[in-house]
Amino acid sequence: MRKPIIAGNWKMNKTPAEAAQLVTDLIPLVKDAACDVVVCTPAVCFAAVSEAIKGTNIKLGAQNVHFEAKGAFTGELSADMLKASGCEYVIIGHSERRQYFGETDKTVNLRTVAAVKAGLKAIVCVGEMKDEREAGYTDILVTYQTQMALHGLTAEELDNVVVAYEPVWAIGTGLTATDEQANETIGVIRKAIAAQFGEEAAAKIRIQYGGSMKGRNVKGLMAQPEIDGGLIGGASLKAADFAQVVNF
Repeated sequence: MRKPIIAGNWKMNKTPAEAAQLVTDLIPLVKDAACDVVVCTPAVCFAAVSEAIKGTNIKLGAQNVHFEAKGAFTGELSADMLKASGCEYVIIGHSERRQYFGETDKTVNLRTVAAVKAGLKAIVCVGEMKDEREAGYTDILVTYQTQMALHGLTAEELDNVVVAYEPVWAIGTGLTATDEQANETIGVIRKAIAAQFGEEAAAKIRIQYGGSMKGRNVKGLMAQPEIDGGLIGGASLKAADFAQVVNF
């Protein structure tokens, strides 16, 4: 019912030339993918990647978006700028944005609403830290983060939203939630969406797992009924590694 979606988050990696080479190598490896394939690149790579992926099944995404249409926001990019650069998707509220750049649940909501209203597809990140999981607060936290992020959208607008569950303790650490842990928490996120938007919207929305998913663990994670894809970090920086995840 829900088409899987695998999105690569390149973070602060690759020059435009390197980016073009990576997607050029990737194109033949994922051309028959049964899932949606997205690469979220640094902004300086948009032009090179957009040109390289023309006519392919790979979509371009950004790693952040501002909530205002224009103005005195040095260093930021608006939704219209992203669209004009060829982006169809944008990651919002990644844990690194929250940790290093002051992102809050409120600004995640503002960015999400702005992106969706402008016609972008938002990949909205939620997740708990290690001490929060150990204290038993995972369900409460991801429920709040999810409902706050999506506040102000309609059930119909959720068609342009993907939620990415990223346990913060599993990002870049090599640690991974067990298949069952990931599935259980994504189920909690889906229940939170059902409470806010109804069962039909919750059944339709795609929810990714985003904590160190790679070739060796993708099959087990993707076999879980609640998991609809992955937000891939390190494993998206080499064409062969990313293709292994895409072709799970």
